[in-house]
Amino acid sequence: MPETQEVVHALFCDFFERGIRYFFPDAELRATGSAEETRPSLIFHHRTDGGLELEWMGVRYDCRRSGRSFTEDQLRLIGAIGAVLSVRYRSIFHAASAATPRAFAGLAEDRFVSAFLDHTRYLDENELPAARNIVADAIEVLRESSLLTYENRRISTGVILVGAGDDPYKRVREMPLGALPYTSSLVAIKSFHRLCDGLNTVFLVNRDGMLVDLVDIEQFSNACGASQLPVPSPARYRAHCLGTLFCGHICLVLTPNGEIKVFAGGVQAFHFLEGRWKLTDIREKYHEFRKAVGDRALAERLFAVSMNLAESRRGGLFVLLDEPESAQGLVAPMDLLEKNLMESGLTGTYQKAQVHYLLRTKHLLELETSVLECIARVDGGIVMDRMGRLLAFGAILRHTGASWAAQDGGRTTAAVHASRFGLAIKISEDGMVSFYRNGSQVWEI
Repeated sequence: MPETQEVVHALFCDFFERGIRYFFPDAELRATGSAEETRPSLIFHHRTDGGLELEWMGVRYDCRRSGRSFTEDQLRLIGAIGAVLSVRYRSIFHAASAATPRAFAGLAEDRFVSAFLDHTRYLDENELPAARNIVADAIEVLRESSLLTYENRRISTGVILVGAGDDPYKRVREMPLGALPYTSSLVAIKSFHRLCDGLNTVFLVNRDGMLVDLVDIEQFSNACGASQLPVPSPARYRAHCLGTLFCGHICLVLTPNGEIKVFAGGVQAFHFLEGRWKLTDIREKYHEFRKAVGDRALAERLFAVSMNLAESRRGGLFVLLDEPESAQGLVAPMDLLEKNLMESGLTGTYQKAQVHYLLRTKHLLELETSVLECIARVDGGIVMDRMGRLLAFGAILRHTGASWAAQDGGRTTAAVHASRFGLAIKISEDGMVSFYRNGSQVWEI
């Protein structure tokens, strides 16, 4: 009936708007009028100002992100939202009504993530997907596992979903006797979570969604033959990234912190933390950071160290000054590495200055990653020039006391103010990494 269709159309428009606002809370989405045709297909119209015009279910939308263009991954995610909702809409009016429960199974945001990772099941607009959604099943397993504990500790686990490319790992082709589908029914098996930790070992699931093996992630990544990643990765998850660089493999890990990480294409694509999925968009963010730093090696080292600190839940702050002379006003004289201890009269009165000679004249690229991470853990920030020459460590940065300074915390305040003199990258103890420039935040991972 027309009245029923009108209600369904309005309902699916609401679903679409909720999906966009869930993944893009900083975006402005508004309906601007009616489209020429009402159909359950998402249509994109790019704008020269970086915004988007979208058509969905007979409604035309304007979508923009505070003057910033949508990235390739963000456009892909928006397309995934439209694809999932299109299948759910068509399943309501499909002759094979038995397909409807399967199409509506699972949380909508989980299905959007799975469609981003594997879009092949949504390519045919005339048919409904009949096969299991293997990615969505894996997400459900990790979601349910995140609610459990073992000996009063959070459970950590992981899985590799084998892609459609060439299989360098021959065991994937073998179907063990009694193989089980990788679904949430496995969570009820007590020994299931003791078999792998997600960090060193992961389950292996074939293209049919069957649990076929338990593998060492390092060996698996070595078998894939990858060596160079498109984006610096935390050392703890480098093998997970390498293992997904080729062949279309997808890796999902439930970490000891209760976070779900999703790796695909050699990078971390999503993470689920505090009840919310976030698209990392890490390729675009790293490219922007590397371009701002200028020196590729310096950018790679800073990014990698920042990600390592974030994974270990250790805070830190790195500042790259456009002009080294700015350090005179930003850093207290006693914290400057080039300050002559004897001439300043600080001997015996300022203990940190007594060990300045260990880092004086040092360059960031001369320091081992482990050494740099230790230095970054000292209270305060690490200040350097654009060449990577260390100017100060453990420095409490000065600020003007302006109204913007009373933000989330002292480290954020310091990062915002310091970025007025160059670039700043802040690592929070909750695992977030933020990049600042010109007194404002550029991105957050």
